[in-house]
Amino acid sequence: MELWGARLYGDPCRDCGFAWSLTPRGAVELVTALPARYAGLTEGRRGDERLPGLAWNVTAYVSHVTDNLRNWAERLAAARLSDARHVPGYDQDLLARVRRYDEVPLAGALWSLRWAVAAWAESVSAALDTGIVLEHVARGGQSAEDVALNNAHDAAHHAWDIARILAYTDERVIG
Repeated sequence: MELWGARLYGDPCRDCGFAWSLTPRGAVELVTALPARYAGLTEGRRGDERLPGLAWNVTAYVSHVTDNLRNWAERLAAARLSDARHVPGYDQDLLARVRRYDEVPLAGALWSLRWAVAAWAESVSAALDTGIVLEHVARGGQSAEDVALNNAHDAAHHAWDIARILAYTDERVIG
């Protein structure tokens, strides 16, 4: 069984400080605030900024969060609408290469994030109301509560990554 969530990252997350005690509805609120949070983080930026040691640039992280939210919204909706509960894994790095995250314009990535967040919030809220449990190929049972917290952590963690990238690039410009 693949470790995930607090068992993998610690509680709070040893990197970004995400508190896993957040309620699932609180996770929905956190994710709903993402478009404004990411827009504020990236205001005046190009999106191609990088930090050595991280695989992706700023826009790639925004694109990853967008695709991750879309992916889980779709899976929860499928379970709710058709009882399709099996969830295969996906290779985030392969998806990044295929979608060419590093070439997506930041403005387009932020626009796409707004739509993904809206779909995700609707899907997760409905799944929470109906008690959906997915069966993930590597993680086992994933309740709607688990998905809400895992996705909120992913988004918060990557906001932390983006902030680190931008602080690094600012230091290099100043220094």
